[in-house]
Amino acid sequence: MAIPAWFTEDRFGMFIHWGLYALPARHEWVKNRERITDEDYDRYFRHFEPDLFDPREWARSAKRAGMKYMVLTTKHHDGFCLWDSKLTDYTSMNTPIGKDLVAEFVEAVRAEGLRVGFYHSLIDWHHPDFVIDGLHPRRDDPPEEIERLNEGRDMARYRAYLHGQVEELLTGYGTIDYLFYDFSYKDDDHHDVWNGKGKEEWGSEELLALTRRLQPEIIVNDRLAIPGDLVTPEQYQPDKPMEVDGRPVVWEACQTLNGSWGYDRDNLNVKPVDLLVRMLVDGVSKNGNMLLNVGPTGRGDFDATALATLEGIGAWMSRHQRSIHGAGPSPHRAPVDTRYTQRGNRLYLHLFTWPFGHVHLPDLAGKVEYAQFLHDASEIKYREIDPSIKAQNTGLGGQPPGTLTLTLPVVRPDVAVPVVELFLRQDT
Repeated sequence: MAIPAWFTEDRFGMFIHWGLYALPARHEWVKNRERITDEDYDRYFRHFEPDLFDPREWARSAKRAGMKYMVLTTKHHDGFCLWDSKLTDYTSMNTPIGKDLVAEFVEAVRAEGLRVGFYHSLIDWHHPDFVIDGLHPRRDDPPEEIERLNEGRDMARYRAYLHGQVEELLTGYGTIDYLFYDFSYKDDDHHDVWNGKGKEEWGSEELLALTRRLQPEIIVNDRLAIPGDLVTPEQYQPDKPMEVDGRPVVWEACQTLNGSWGYDRDNLNVKPVDLLVRMLVDGVSKNGNMLLNVGPTGRGDFDATALATLEGIGAWMSRHQRSIHGAGPSPHRAPVDTRYTQRGNRLYLHLFTWPFGHVHLPDLAGKVEYAQFLHDASEIKYREIDPSIKAQNTGLGGQPPGTLTLTLPVVRPDVAVPVVELFLRQDT
């Protein structure tokens, strides 16, 4: 399927990981990491009461940050469902909050003019038919106990449950723009897990066909262990535009504020705003999107650090978004420590480090009709220096033929990443 144009136009979305794991506040894999049994984990189910849950404010925060779509974890690996599923009692309806939280999320996101995405885990550590494997919280139980627990478990029954829940999500909430499945871990280069699960266990071909039948325009990621519409590098920045079998592909980097997806109270490894902006720019320069995660607290709101970070990104985006939205890679070669994005005849030079006085742009001489800072539209002077001129005292030496030299102020603009907007001549 040709991916809808909105995705590579919008470029920037918000991921939200939220569920019972917000209460222990020790990472969304807390049940796995701490080998917590269903019985012990149930205390979070009994006490899940996010009284500050306000998805309209979530959506407003995303919009102010320059994000155009939002993706919510409908169910994570612990199996807890944020909607009124008819296939299990393990839902938000049966916690103290007593609400279909997905329904409220969808309504709020649409009200702010953003697109709606769902994340749905293929894994389910709570379901009685999900076979215990090397990623399961009970993986370190004695072998005879694991064998006893697995006796009678049937992945065919679980597969029917998985498909049934996806059908609920894709028929109960109107148009869904994006579905992020997560994840397969069998016979690949990154997982060596006993009883690992992949396309056979998930019924991936049938699940993808169901997804497309119910939502024909939906975008689906690549984690069913079969090809999807885009690839999803996680927690790293690709060093170039991504390819599969030598062919360019649509891609989206999934990134966190602090290395955790769910709310993690004591994780202070927070990325600064300027780094996150550089990551966003870097991705767009390589024809990619960025899906930046926030993990709401157990009470349902964004913590102060997340809000401050989103506000900082929003301050930059409010003046620089046209170098991101609708922009993509440029055929021109950017200087060291800079990135180009381009939108039509407008070329955007993002200065990751601040040079003294000048920046030299290869092969742009004679191709630019005007230059300005993007944040305030103040003019930037430029010239072509004769390559034969020698450097002398206060005079710059010549640059390679075709180089355009910009003259910059000594003081760096007070923005996360300064951007020069270059208007290219239409006749070049």
